[in-house]
Amino acid sequence: MSLLATLPAADSYHRVGAGVLPSAFAVSELATASFAAVGREMARLIQAINLSTKAPEVSIDHRLASLWFGYSFKPEGWDMPSLWDTVAGDYKAADGWIRLHTNLPRHRSAALKVLGTRPEREAVANAVRSWAMSDLETAVVAEGGVAAAMRSRTEWLDHPQGRAVSRDPLIGWQGPRYVNLRDRPRATADRPLAGLRVLDLTRVLAGPVSTRTLAGFGAEVLRIDPPGWDEPGVIPDISLGKRCAYLDLKSETGLERLHGLLAQADVFVHGYRPGALEALGLTRAKRDELAPNRIEVTLDAYGWQGPWSTRRGFDSLVQMSAGIAHAGMEWANADKPTPLPVQALDHATGYLMAAAVLSALAEAASGNSIMHAHLSLARTAELLAVLGKDEAQSAPITPATTDYGTATEASGWGPGHRLNPALRVGEATMRWDLPASKLGSSEPVWPLDAN
Repeated sequence: MSLLATLPAADSYHRVGAGVLPSAFAVSELATASFAAVGREMARLIQAINLSTKAPEVSIDHRLASLWFGYSFKPEGWDMPSLWDTVAGDYKAADGWIRLHTNLPRHRSAALKVLGTRPEREAVANAVRSWAMSDLETAVVAEGGVAAAMRSRTEWLDHPQGRAVSRDPLIGWQGPRYVNLRDRPRATADRPLAGLRVLDLTRVLAGPVSTRTLAGFGAEVLRIDPPGWDEPGVIPDISLGKRCAYLDLKSETGLERLHGLLAQADVFVHGYRPGALEALGLTRAKRDELAPNRIEVTLDAYGWQGPWSTRRGFDSLVQMSAGIAHAGMEWANADKPTPLPVQALDHATGYLMAAAVLSALAEAASGNSIMHAHLSLARTAELLAVLGKDEAQSAPITPATTDYGTATEASGWGPGHRLNPALRVGEATMRWDLPASKLGSSEPVWPLDAN
């Protein structure tokens, strides 16, 4: 069995392009390597399903890979909504720094309730100053919100959750079993995932990046969200190539519809923390009953063991917890937390998730047993922390200008242009059959031609 376990060797793919995203960490190197992981596993799959007599060459554009770690979409004549809520950000506590993540209304309400203040930055900043950062972090989380005190790398590695994450594999494979892959007669060396049904129950940002990647090679991705859900600052970037539908999974009808969709899915990608699917009645046994031949990949924020394994989190929070923002502050000689130049934990984890899907598909196509894949933002942070920089790369990567395709993408919000693809695998170059669309704009059904 050769399920994906680490980043591919640098000599296993062809790299063009140059530059670096300035950081204390090897962010651009991580971008190229995570794209390469997708490419190498796609090459294995193309050979395994007899679309080529040998594994095709993998080529990565280093500059474009780095740019894809930021926004991939440039609006034409309109502006993208702001990514951040007005209250979200870093605040000085009595003994250090803490980050409040308030993009979701319930998380915003939780933080404001604990602080007992108005939803204004100055008022929040004044309230935070009277708290010890760890006490405020604990109080906000206990109230159902999300927050992260800034720790150094040493403090994180001494923390019970940091120790637990450091023992995790990059990709945790669990539950070996044999599956029978469905025939996909439309698959070609040019569109190797054509006809592959991917059920997407993920939200900002890593999970959607993984399914966007699969859609780029022809997969039929159906994203499911609760009614009324929106992520205005990111959806134009990550709904590319997908159909997006609403379902109320807390209702009997909605859950039954999901069961039917899962039963017809080839791949199930979700971002539920430990125990959350079980709370919906979708236990491992139930998923095996409904979709015995599925490939399943999932992620969480802080890892799958340890005291924080059920804690909600986002890229910016994990950067604070895991010592990345602190190391950045020292590197930049700054007086406040200095995060990565892009949300690299999200993006790298997303591409590794896509690579894990392809790895399992290739193994199944070769007649080998597969397993479910578990990834986490915190474990990707550990990968980044030890990844070496390419000392030959020193010129900073300039903002995207001529890096966009010439074709206009008619997104659900307005026209724009998408970055050129960073990855080629033989004849297959990432391209998307559907423009980015608003959440809830499709029905929760598989298209009739997705076979």
